[in-house]
Amino acid sequence: SGKLVTKMFEKIHDLISDKEAIIFVLIDEVESLTAARKASSSGTEPSDAIRVVNAVLTQIDHIKRYPNVVVLTTSNITEKIDEAFMDRADIRQYIGPPSPAAIFKIYLSCIEELMKCQIIYPKQQLLTLRDLEMIGYMENNISKLSLQLNEISRKSEGLSGRVLRKLPFLAHALYLQSPTVTVEQFLQALTLAVDEQHKGKETLAHFI
Repeated sequence: SGKLVTKMFEKIHDLISDKEAIIFVLIDEVESLTAARKASSSGTEPSDAIRVVNAVLTQIDHIKRYPNVVVLTTSNITEKIDEAFMDRADIRQYIGPPSPAAIFKIYLSCIEELMKCQIIYPKQQLLTLRDLEMIGYMENNISKLSLQLNEISRKSEGLSGRVLRKLPFLAHALYLQSPTVTVEQFLQALTLAVDEQHKGKETLAHFI
């Protein structure tokens, strides 16, 4: 509600009153607080939603004069955000899904963590993308598993970072019957999990 928004910003005011402090305010899924008022005024949204947006805009105007506060917001559906809120943004930056290179790093860090827990055993050293580039992506006994992980990373393109972090654990839970597996077994399961995730997205798209 508008009152809760005001109360939240009152706490922010208390923090930024300390001129020695730098305050970063992160509002995730900001469209939930700043839904376009055009939809609200047309009757498709409750009037309370309009009051919330008005409260957010008013409070942002109040704090923008402070040099020690930065407001960061995120949204996956920017077309739903009120234009007046968008106009107040100094920087608008599109951040797309992770690239295959970023996905490789995400998977590699997850696999290394699973090795530490001995869920993946025995521990094997996987090459980084930089290592693979240095050898021209040539396949040998040392690079084989890393090349396989690179291929899985390419297949995973288009998936969100949140999904990517879950996939290694879903792979183990859904496709492996043993508490401890080899890297080879795990990569096979991860491939299946990625394929299933893409199938799920395609199926969901048919119903939208």
